[in-house]
Amino acid sequence: MEALQIIIGLNVANLKNHTIQNKISKLKIDILNIQDLNPNRETQIANLFKQLGGEKVQTNLREVLEEENQITLACCEHNDQVIGIASMCTYKVISRKKGWIEDVVVDEQYRGQGIGRKLMEKLLEEGKKKGLTEILLFTEDHRIPAIRLYLDLDFKLKESQIYTLKICHRR
Repeated sequence: MEALQIIIGLNVANLKNHTIQNKISKLKIDILNIQDLNPNRETQIANLFKQLGGEKVQTNLREVLEEENQITLACCEHNDQVIGIASMCTYKVISRKKGWIEDVVVDEQYRGQGIGRKLMEKLLEEGKKKGLTEILLFTEDHRIPAIRLYLDLDFKLKESQIYTLKICHRR
């Protein structure tokens, strides 16, 4: 994994589940590269991605992490188990360079412990390094804890309309 590595210690007083409290002392958050993928990690990420629910279908991770696809994927692991991910796509338009955050998910057993915040902070740090002028994100209305997190990180609800057009159906 990239040399940038954040090791975070959780405040055990804030942990909900006592059994998890005893198991967790440090978590590792890294930016994954295509070289970091192996079948086990890909399966773990696919299983975690399913927790987003809805109609989302995961794209092949190797395709996502190819160099020409400007994706930054933050990954949180504990004891070699993927417990959280967040992705940011970067792109240039005529007026500036932007980022777009999606697919922020923490395993249900580990939610409410600040892992989502650390993943987001890692992506924001990467955005600053890349010289982004603005970072947008999408979340669904029912994801109240996530919305609170984004507002706490100083994201503002943009007075805008987003339209979508499905070009083709996935196989």
